[in-house]
Amino acid sequence: MFSLLSRFLNRLRPEGNKVVLKQSEWEDLPYSGELLEAKLIKQIVFGPAGFQFRRKDGVPSILSDFVFGKKVRVLEEGFLLEKWNSTDSKDLPDFDICLYDPDEDSLRSLTNIKCFDWHVSEKVENELCFKWFDGTQGGEVKVAI
Repeated sequence: MFSLLSRFLNRLRPEGNKVVLKQSEWEDLPYSGELLEAKLIKQIVFGPAGFQFRRKDGVPSILSDFVFGKKVRVLEEGFLLEKWNSTDSKDLPDFDICLYDPDEDSLRSLTNIKCFDWHVSEKVENELCFKWFDGTQGGEVKVAI
């Protein structure tokens, strides 16, 4: 019954819980169930901020190897993260949208996007639909999760 209700509610809000990160030392990641925390490590002038994530339970994590954008979405399957492919401002935006599974400590790339304006437009069963717009053109990408 709970699973059915949860799926129904996810259809109403496919993007999941929205997380807002601020500049600080290590800060608890909202909606992570006290599992993750984030720290600002790169601020590009007039541009995006890059964060490092780590687990609060002290378990070594694959997350510590990468820089992530501030856009984080919490889904039943895990956390959607923007994994930066570069921290050099001339190469941005270039990142992979990844699904982090905290139970397995795995980070799976779902798609590569080269703009900051993206969102989850739909979630159906085990499929996510991302829409993006780079200022002149837009697009849509469907991926299996």
